[in-house]
Amino acid sequence: MTDIHALAGAYVLDAVDDVERAAFARHLEGCESCGLELAELRETAARLADSTWSVPPPALRTAVLAEIRRTRQERPGPAGRAGPVAVGAWRRRLAVAAAAVLLAVGAGAATWATQEQRVRDARTGADAARDEAGRIRAVLAAPDAVVRTGVAPAGGRVTVVASASRDEGVALVAGLAAPAPGRAYQLWLIEGATATSAGVLPAGQGGGTKLLAGVRGKGLFGVTEEPAGGSTQPTMTPLVSFALT
Repeated sequence: MTDIHALAGAYVLDAVDDVERAAFARHLEGCESCGLELAELRETAARLADSTWSVPPPALRTAVLAEIRRTRQERPGPAGRAGPVAVGAWRRRLAVAAAAVLLAVGAGAATWATQEQRVRDARTGADAARDEAGRIRAVLAAPDAVVRTGVAPAGGRVTVVASASRDEGVALVAGLAAPAPGRAYQLWLIEGATATSAGVLPAGQGGGTKLLAGVRGKGLFGVTEEPAGGSTQPTMTPLVSFALT
């Protein structure tokens, strides 16, 4: 039977059956560490699924009309009374008003272009987050998914759900001691003497969720503490390591 502690990730993503859901709910009543892990995983899943964005509508028309209201208009004088000086002054005022309107329109257009780029970036990020959340659910629900768990000597647990058919996995890290300043936990897929980076957690964090690619054929999974941003190869013996097959 699957270790009840390893069901936290699947429980958060609703990838358990009714029996597992009921069993894990009962387990939560007396397991403080699983309750903490569940809270962290729910926060992570919420960030992955967040697709909220908003942008104000363009205000070019309002800006232009406001500038027109602020610009004093020349009243027409008696016919034949407008001399060269009056005409020149009128033309200067018209030029100033036109320039002001163009500046307002230009500023509005620049603001709109910036907002449009932010919207495109937000949509791209939201689409990527939804895609990743969907892939995580697919791994957890895969018929050939295997669950492996390792415990760190200093506390904390790492669970990996791997699917050979999808060649993907999900790593759930919870409760590890916060790494030293400027350091981060890095995940590794290991086959023989070759270690391939499987992702780096945010600097200073002792928990998180990572989608793993290329798990098929990898014999071991490990976690090391590396400089923030990660290393090309492990620089220490893994703090946690266990077989994936």
